Amino acid sequence: QVQLVESGGGLAQPGGSLRLSCAASGFTFSVYAMSWYRQAPGKERELVAAITRAGRDINYAGSVKGRFTISRDNAKNTVYLQMNSLKPEDTAVYYCARAPDVLSADYWGQGTQVTVSS
Repeated sequence: QVQLVESGGGLAQPGGSLRLSCAASGFTFSVYAMSWYRQAPGKERELVAAITRAGRDINYAGSVKGRFTISRDNAKNTVYLQMNSLKPEDTAVYYCARAPDVLSADYWGQGTQVTVSS
């Protein structure tokens, strides 16, 4: 059964950094694109970043481009989201998702809270 388990969320100050991890199991990780989404209170879930199977193609939301970096380690079945220069508006629950293609998702993790506040 597909499982996605996020970790690494927490409280950060504006301008700070956090690194999220998502450990995948129950499927062949290397044949799927993977994505990170986020959902802030009162807002719709939005795609933050996506990475193809071998990591050759990466897409970012405009609001995080230049600050966030998605990466993956297929040997460890793990996808990462390095978040730098954090802003209060980055506060949200962040979700890892398996992506049949980079614009869709079929399985989700439980989410990890990221709060950016001084």
